[in-house]
Amino acid sequence: MSDTPSSAGSPRSTGKPARQNVTFASGGADAHGYLALPPGGQGPGIVVIQEWWGLTDHIADVTDRLAAEGFVALAPDLYGGNVAHDSDEAFKMMRDLPVDRGVSLLSGAVDYLLDRPEATSASVGAVGFCMGGGFVLYLAAQDQRVSAAVPFYGVIHEDVPDFSGLKARIQGHYGDRDRSIPEPTLKGLRETIKKQSGIDADFRMYPAEHAFFNDGRPAVYDPKSAAEAWTATLEFLRETVR
Repeated sequence: MSDTPSSAGSPRSTGKPARQNVTFASGGADAHGYLALPPGGQGPGIVVIQEWWGLTDHIADVTDRLAAEGFVALAPDLYGGNVAHDSDEAFKMMRDLPVDRGVSLLSGAVDYLLDRPEATSASVGAVGFCMGGGFVLYLAAQDQRVSAAVPFYGVIHEDVPDFSGLKARIQGHYGDRDRSIPEPTLKGLRETIKKQSGIDADFRMYPAEHAFFNDGRPAVYDPKSAAEAWTATLEFLRETVR
């Protein structure tokens, strides 16, 4: 897949530091992230994976929204506290994060999340956006503790992973006007996943652009498509993450 998604607009937290409130061991070092707990105090675990901008207010807001729906939600910071100020910087930061390093950090986040007493599930869901949507698929391909994978316009910026060990169900959300992820490429990805794992990925298309879920980018945000994708995501996570 292409690794140059639309740069229209900018992240809502431009000029702000990454949102962090927890520290945990991951990838042989200390990692940081943003954790949100549900009103009832306990619930299934969900990993939220950032866009190429970094751990922005938008990603923290998605994490809070998942917590409000009853999930224990954790957004790991893959950039070590850095947030991009423009698309050129975001592209460089994404390219400077090797996939194996990102997956290692995310697997550490899964460890941390499942070890927390508030997490009631034996598996986790993974929800990610843009770069993070690609990392949802990389993580699910390598970590069988992921039972639900939800990529929003997921951009794979290195080789397509080996899906032969995949156990997660997949529900993806994509815009049909997203030039960075043309529909034939998405069809090929679905066929690869099916051939290698036997899992039929549910990739859904919306009349929208790349980043249509990001309400901090008014140039591309599509409220109707975002609402439909959000409702489907919540239903999928509730059915799948145990």
